[in-house]
Amino acid sequence: MNKKLWLLFVGLAVMVMLTACGTKSKEDVLKDLDEKVATKGYKADAEMTLQMGTEPQTYDVQIWHKDPSYYRVNLKNAKKDQSQMILRNDEGVYVLTPALNKSFKFQSDWPENSSQAYLYESLVKDIEEDKDAKFSSTDKYYVFETKTRYQNNKMLPTQEITLNKKDLSPVSVKVKDTDGKALVTVKFSNVKFDVNFDKADFDLQKSMTAAKLAVPVMAEVDGDDSFSVKYPETLLGASLVEEKKVATEDEERIVLTYDGQKSYTIIQEKAEVAPATAGPINMTGNPVDLGFAIGALSNNKLSWTYEGVDYIIASTELEEAEMAEIARSVQGEAIK
Repeated sequence: MNKKLWLLFVGLAVMVMLTACGTKSKEDVLKDLDEKVATKGYKADAEMTLQMGTEPQTYDVQIWHKDPSYYRVNLKNAKKDQSQMILRNDEGVYVLTPALNKSFKFQSDWPENSSQAYLYESLVKDIEEDKDAKFSSTDKYYVFETKTRYQNNKMLPTQEITLNKKDLSPVSVKVKDTDGKALVTVKFSNVKFDVNFDKADFDLQKSMTAAKLAVPVMAEVDGDDSFSVKYPETLLGASLVEEKKVATEDEERIVLTYDGQKSYTIIQEKAEVAPATAGPINMTGNPVDLGFAIGALSNNKLSWTYEGVDYIIASTELEEAEMAEIARSVQGEAIK
């Protein structure tokens, strides 16, 4: 074998070895993820789209995380001045609604208690806990197909998680229904790891002030308690059997009664703006991310506020995931 042929052979052998070394197995990526998720903090932006009703709804999400358990997630409708923030610090978990000058305090283990499609460490936990997760790779990405960890994952049982090969940062998440249709899609941008935060960045008052600068407090209109009644587009085998107005001391309340395979009631009324000096309202149960809003789930009811209206779904027959599914579809003004 002459020298040129030998050098060519050696070069090809080295290329094959390098290529083999560059191909990581599922176990290799899991090990790397375990190390990556130990970052001291990260920031990310995301666009979240929900396909729950007849029209897709898109929201901008800003995520801050300081290891091990500080969170600040700002959720804003991409087209409307509707904003909420979920905050976790040493005092507890808070849901802030700046337009109403309200904050709600939960004694909750959020976000550990369920999958969170826009939190990196939650996605890594989903991948690690699903021993049957499917793994594939492309030129630029690693792709995992996993089970979700929602408290009742019958509605949204699986998800597709795409990560950058370069730095294992999240690219996108598609949360799917039982037919494999993506009902929640999250697309990440501006992901930065090893970000230094101060504890003050997760302070309740500082966070509320920042949120108010982005979305001013709603002006109160004396004597005007009117609003457009909205109906769910997902009925789960029930139909509207009664709609009535109930006069209360301060405003008008709309009560929608649904009956069928499972019965439930939806209550709607104009939300009140809290005084500037108001402190957090203590809540039982857990915060629930509905996409367009963050609700509170406890005692057979799910409550949330959206566009200046308070909503409650109450039922002794619906499962928690079913209440959330109906709530996500309360967007229409004519579908009954």
